[in-house]
Amino acid sequence: MKRSWVRVLLSFALSVVSAGAISLTKEGYQVFSGDNIQDALQMAAQNKTNKTVKVHAGEYRPNSRRQALIWFNKTHDGIRLEAKGAVTLTAANPQLRASPDGPSEPGFPAMVNHVVYFGDGVSSNTVLKGFRITGANNFVTKARTRDMEPDMTIPKNFFFYSDGGAIKVFGRSYPTIQNIEVVDNFASPCGAGISVQHQGFNHTPVVIVNCVFLRNRAQSTGAAIDLLAGSSARIVNCLFVGNVSNTGEDPVAKNSGERPFANNGVLTIFWKSRAEVRNCTFAGNRNGVDDMGGQSSYTNCIFVDNTLDAGLKGFARYELAANAGGKVVGCLINGAIHDVRHIVSAQENVLNAPPPKFNKDFVPEAPEYKHAGYRPASSP
Repeated sequence: MKRSWVRVLLSFALSVVSAGAISLTKEGYQVFSGDNIQDALQMAAQNKTNKTVKVHAGEYRPNSRRQALIWFNKTHDGIRLEAKGAVTLTAANPQLRASPDGPSEPGFPAMVNHVVYFGDGVSSNTVLKGFRITGANNFVTKARTRDMEPDMTIPKNFFFYSDGGAIKVFGRSYPTIQNIEVVDNFASPCGAGISVQHQGFNHTPVVIVNCVFLRNRAQSTGAAIDLLAGSSARIVNCLFVGNVSNTGEDPVAKNSGERPFANNGVLTIFWKSRAEVRNCTFAGNRNGVDDMGGQSSYTNCIFVDNTLDAGLKGFARYELAANAGGKVVGCLINGAIHDVRHIVSAQENVLNAPPPKFNKDFVPEAPEYKHAGYRPASSP
């Protein structure tokens, strides 16, 4: 009897140990609450045949102050990181008091610059799918850059560290970002949701598909998505609601003496950048899209009521600012358009569009919107 009890206790102890350990199955590496996702990414990086990592339900947060909760660089190319169930990745950890300042520390309770970082050498075969990303709050550290980004040949300015609270894409990096909810993030100066900084290596776009951007805030530009100069993205079937750019004084202009950014879009596209935007909905934001690149296209998109009373005062709201040019086809727009080149044709778009009659998922029920705007992605 005594030996039986010993065997039972030993079996129970082993099961407890293995329950929290990352395991490899035919479906990939399995990560459970309490595990370190980055450990699984390192394992998958060394595996030549199985590069899938599945993260099971729970909330995953940083256990130290650093630049990213999880990161991809050229050694991680080709990895598929997928959520299995309801998984939240957060920048915040209020229990982590590495600084004596505690709650008064800048950025608290965020403990990372970016929740997810995609670095140089990442191709479209690298996939991030199914997560909820939140908690960024303008925490910035420059420590241990080489650990996250081993290629030190590409210059890194302040935007490398500060922008991209939820997701940062840097250098020759072209990941696929799919079925992601980007919610309640803040960054200064730019890109609380996704910041793309290709630095001119923009021959291939970042693919952003079936994503939702809710209530993200930026001190300056691109509260939801910010394409810094020389970047590119393909944005398909995405929803933008309640995002606010220009929440305060432009800190870059304050330090440089340049003209400040004060009235930008929640999707902001800078010079020499371009975006292909298809079947997206922009509703209830502080402005819609601000495109300074002149090379972008907008197809079958909805721009309505982007007049949210938030951020800097004294500026008239707009749905689409495309003074640099581009192509706009099949869009329904209700509100102000800035279009000095006259690219927004009333023959190819519906201007002064009727109310879309959104349902709870922001799917328009008005028949005029049958072929336009965001639709929730079906479950895999």
